Amino acid sequence: MAKVGKRFKAALESFDRQKLYELDEAAKLIKANATAKFDETIEISVNLGVDPRHADQMVRGVVALPHGTGKTTRVAVFAKDAKADEAKEAGADLVGAEDLMEAIQKGEMGFDRVIATPDMMGVVGRLGKVLGPRGLMPNPKLGTVTPNVGEAVKTAKAGQVQFRVEKAGLVHAGIGKASFSEQQIAENMKSFIDAINKAKPSGAKGAYLKRVCVSSTMGAGVKLNVASLVAQ
Repeated sequence: MAKVGKRFKAALESFDRQKLYELDEAAKLIKANATAKFDETIEISVNLGVDPRHADQMVRGVVALPHGTGKTTRVAVFAKDAKADEAKEAGADLVGAEDLMEAIQKGEMGFDRVIATPDMMGVVGRLGKVLGPRGLMPNPKLGTVTPNVGEAVKTAKAGQVQFRVEKAGLVHAGIGKASFSEQQIAENMKSFIDAINKAKPSGAKGAYLKRVCVSSTMGAGVKLNVASLVAQ
């Protein structure tokens, strides 16, 4: 059995791990237990009652957190001419067309989000095997295939989070930093959970939101009261 550090042991002993907490209570505990020497990420894990192997039970979407993620998002944009200039003015880190595609094929992966204008999808499509497995392939449903590249870049930079359910019905995401206030953490949690609820697929049967746990990078997980989250 792995050895439990003093900091983590103290976190485990600071609250009842079997209790289901309300958002405000959970935010307070998470922040109090984030005692590492770096600014820990607030991470959320949601267990959904879906089987993503079925197309009508796939859960994916995007949410703009009210207080951002606290993380600098590097954005790559596939665009030409005036749209390329628009992307650069909005703060895109990498902008290009065939040249950007070739750079990515050679291993340039210094970005967290990829945005493309519709006319560039023929070029981007050739990167499917590179971007797809990393969850970086532009998708019109997520707003990353759009003629409004300037707006998309600004939204991504402001703290937009994309989510997608994994095989076991789990959704994971970073939704803030330990340096955020308790209120900011709670409001970001609520926004993320609301987005998950709104993304409920037509094929979901029975309990959809089964379990929700939140923690900081080095902290213990705090379970949320799912019943009250559904009621909200």
